[in-house]
Formats: sequence, structure tokens, C-alpha cells
Amino acid sequence: MIDVIDKFLAKYPFLHDNIKFLGVLLFSYIVYIIIKKVIFRAIKKITSRTKTHIDDLLLTDKVFRRVAYVGPLLIIHEFAYVIPEAQLFVSRLTESLIVFFILLSIGAFLSAVTHVLEKMDGLKDKPIKGYVQVVKIITYSLGVILLFGVITGTSVLTILGGLSLFTAVLLLVFRDTILSFVASIQIASYDLVKVGDWVEVPKFGADGDVIDLSLNVVKVQNWDKTITVIPTYKLLEESFKNWRGMTLSGGRRIKRNIYVDIISIRFLSEEDIAEMSKITLLKDYLITKQKEITEYNTKKNYDLSNPVNGRRLTNVGTFRAYLKAYLEKREDINKDMTFMVRQLQPAEQGLPIEIYVFTTTTSWVPYEEIQADIFDHIFAIAPQFGLRLFQKPTGADLRSFSERISG
Repeated sequence: MIDVIDKFLAKYPFLHDNIKFLGVLLFSYIVYIIIKKVIFRAIKKITSRTKTHIDDLLLTDKVFRRVAYVGPLLIIHEFAYVIPEAQLFVSRLTESLIVFFILLSIGAFLSAVTHVLEKMDGLKDKPIKGYVQVVKIITYSLGVILLFGVITGTSVLTILGGLSLFTAVLLLVFRDTILSFVASIQIASYDLVKVGDWVEVPKFGADGDVIDLSLNVVKVQNWDKTITVIPTYKLLEESFKNWRGMTLSGGRRIKRNIYVDIISIRFLSEEDIAEMSKITLLKDYLITKQKEITEYNTKKNYDLSNPVNGRRLTNVGTFRAYLKAYLEKREDINKDMTFMVRQLQPAEQGLPIEIYVFTTTTSWVPYEEIQADIFDHIFAIAPQFGLRLFQKPTGADLRSFSERISG
């Protein structure tokens, strides 16, 4: 029987000379099957029965598939001596492949770690992806150096010593990555930006929610659903606005002016006061204010036959009092935050009356509805106080003026 096998192998010199190595390959394949089909399946069954899902995410199929190659490669490396003429080549090849698959396994494991950390409540708004990317870069860089050393048979320390000559080049190549890494640390340390924040970056035309915060870029989904990609370090170089404080406060500011034609401002007559007393929101104000003014004028003994003397109610002051009472009555206005109806510096458009209040919601659409509702009301009731609101003359105004002159 042995003679028959020898005669058969004699016909195939490669098989005859390397039968032992073929046996090593067969054995390594069997080990690969055992690791993949038996050991890893057993591990997955154990992890699937645990209460936590963290081990399920970390021990993913990608990690298993890549680690499974390491065992067979170690066996081939240990038995490389069975083919003396190719021992050095086989040893270096298997060592290189072992380093390569270990690097891939570490990369897959780090990706799984990122996925796990981003789901944790305390870390989901942190730039975890950026930090893990830095670890990957360092790991891959060291792995490439080690791989090069294995292939060439050069000491890793020798390679690292030689790389010092190219430090300037490496800094130039990885300039943006280094700057972004430093920027991401600052962003995390000072809590400047988180995923989910509404930010405005005028230079890059970004206005929307941050959907991704990685080592190199910040992705902002604008309100028109376009995506703006900003280099992370540029976020600190340029001015930007983060609306998170507004969101957390629970109120969104309304800060808008109307312009009153100064010519329409006047004192209120007794008839005006009597008519305005019919306005529910002004009734208590007018009673209190009239009593205060009467006591003051009596105390000072003013001659009220001349309207210049003493204190009097004005239509614009009463208008402001009405707006304040109107806003205080609205349930969608936050009374615990800054609340003002004030005059600003008169301008060429007239006297600005500013509404400065906060809504009880921070959502965009409801906020705009509240703001529009308030100013719809203001524009409609201003004439009831004898006030004219300023606007630039339109074509219809000019045409009407022309017709009156010609008539």
C-alpha cells in the first residue's frame, strides 16, 4: 500500500515534496471550522442569554469572522519548518496576515464600541465617534508600521526612528485631522455642540440640526433638508450660534417692533377714556391710572385748563398698557421669563413699540403661529386707540394723493 502511494506521489513532485505542508493546511482548515462553527457559536449562544445587550453588540459577526483566521494562521506559522526551502517566506507571510486580521478585528471591535457608547444616555450627545476614530488612526498607524517591519524583517524601533525624519511631512498630511482632534476635545470639554443641537453657522450657510459630530466633520441638516458638512476645526474658527439654551429654557423669544406714526400720538379726552373703559382688559387700568393722575394733579395744584399742565393719559401709553394686559392673558406666553412692551428710540419710521416676550413652546411652527396671531391682533386694534402704524407709501397711496390734489 505504501509503495502504491509512493508511486502515485512520484508522479506529482510538488505533492511528494510538500505532503507534510498540505497536511498542515488541512489541519489549519479543520481548526478554522472548529473555531467558527463550534467555539464562536457557543460564545454567541452564551451572550444571547445574558440580560445585557452590550456583549451582543461587541461580539459581532464581523469581529468573529476576522478573529477566526488568526488560529489557522498561527498553526501554519508554527509548522512552516516542514518546507525548509520556503520557511522564511511562509513565516513572514503568515505573520503579516495575522497582524492584518488582528487590525481588522480591532477596527470592527472599535466600531461596535462606538455603536454601544452612542446609545448610552449619558454619552449619546458626546463626540464619541471622533474619539474612537482617533484610536483607530493610532491603531492602524502602529499596525502598518508593524506590518512593514514583519514583511521586511526590520525592527519596529528602527522604523520608528526613521519616521522621525518624516514628522514634518506627516504633520502636513494630517494637519486637518490633528486640528479637528484638538477642536473635538474643546467642543466636548466646553460642551459647545451636541448631536441634536440647532446651530447657525452663517459662513457655511448652515442653519439646522446637528445630525453627526465626528472627528473630521460636523454634519448639519438644514431646515430645507439639505446637508451642510463643516470641518470640525472650522466650527471653532468661525462664529456660530447654538440654540440649545433656548430649547432647554422652555421658551422662545418674540422680539419684534411696530412703528407708530408720531403725528397720531395725543392726549386722551374724557370721551376717549369713557369709550376705552368699555374694553375689558383696560377697565381696571384706566380706573387705577385716572385715580393716580387726579391725586397727583390735585396735590401739585395744576391748572388743568391748559392740557400742557399736569399729567394726562395718552393714546400710545394706554395702547402699551392694553398690549401688556393682552399678552399677560395669553396662556401661550411665558410669564416667568422677560416680559416687556416698551418704547425704543424714535426713528424716521416713527416711534417703535417693541414686544419682548417668550412663548411657552420652543417648536418652530407653533412659535410662528403664536407670533403671527399676536401681531394680527395688534395691527387690527391700533386704530381703536387713534394710532396710525407706519408703512412706506405704496402705489395706491401715491395715486390717491395725486387724485386728491388734481380734484
